[in-house]
Amino acid sequence: MPRAQANGVELEYELVGDPAARPLLLVQGLGAQLVSIEEGFCAELAARGFMVIRFDNRDVGLSTRLDGAEPPALAAVFEGDRSSLAYTLEDMADDAAGLLEAIGVPSAHLAGISLGGMIAQLLAIRHPGRVRSLASIMSTTGDRRVGRPSAEGTGVLFTPMPAERDRYLEQAVQNAMTGSAGTAFPFDAEAVRRAAARGYDRAYDPGGVARQLAAALGATDRTEALRSLRVPTLVVHGDADKIVGVDGGEATAAAVPGARLLRIPGLGHELPRGVWATVADAIAENAAREPPVPPPP
Repeated sequence: MPRAQANGVELEYELVGDPAARPLLLVQGLGAQLVSIEEGFCAELAARGFMVIRFDNRDVGLSTRLDGAEPPALAAVFEGDRSSLAYTLEDMADDAAGLLEAIGVPSAHLAGISLGGMIAQLLAIRHPGRVRSLASIMSTTGDRRVGRPSAEGTGVLFTPMPAERDRYLEQAVQNAMTGSAGTAFPFDAEAVRRAAARGYDRAYDPGGVARQLAAALGATDRTEALRSLRVPTLVVHGDADKIVGVDGGEATAAAVPGARLLRIPGLGHELPRGVWATVADAIAENAAREPPVPPPP
């Protein structure tokens, strides 16, 4: 897969679909690699006329890792002391903007998942000229009064993963079952195990996940900045999400003028096969709201 120099780091990326189609930048969640999202979901997006750009955020996968950074002091970060952060969500948003520039895409539709939704929001706020539409999926605004995890979700977020492969895969399945899965779709343990194996075998790095988590904990409230957006916006959230409470998605939709909220009953913090077509249709419909580009003079 190719790499691009962006904002002082190297980002591993892949293009899925027709290179002449509308570009859609797919921003991954906490610790997720570009292979974390099932090929089938990318194929659904490509079938709706998108060229999907998926990539490894900094510090995970095959993108630049900051292994020399000091471990973040998570408790201090949560209390507002950002001095131990190796980087911020703003840095990660600038990475994504730099990736688009590096690969010659002036602007793109955005779809960000969980932590990726936070990054996508910041990309739209900080680089509005690069954003044609925004889809914020199972994410939140940075206001700590909303989007809070349940007790089960908190346990998943802050319990270290085993280093040994077999135990890692079993813990990934257990975490998905107790913290991520909702009630609307059958739980597919084998799909979770396959996804965990893809990531583990490609590039296992728990330190990078901890640094990304610290960046999320140190995020500031984006609500007022979101009110300034003038881009077609879709917010997708399941009402059974234990990792990011559904009120985080509701607050996001309320903040962005004209945003549309797709609230999916029984969906957890997950993108199971049964919801792919629904979410891909919604992203395509939102992208179609983009104002037409005027012809050149």
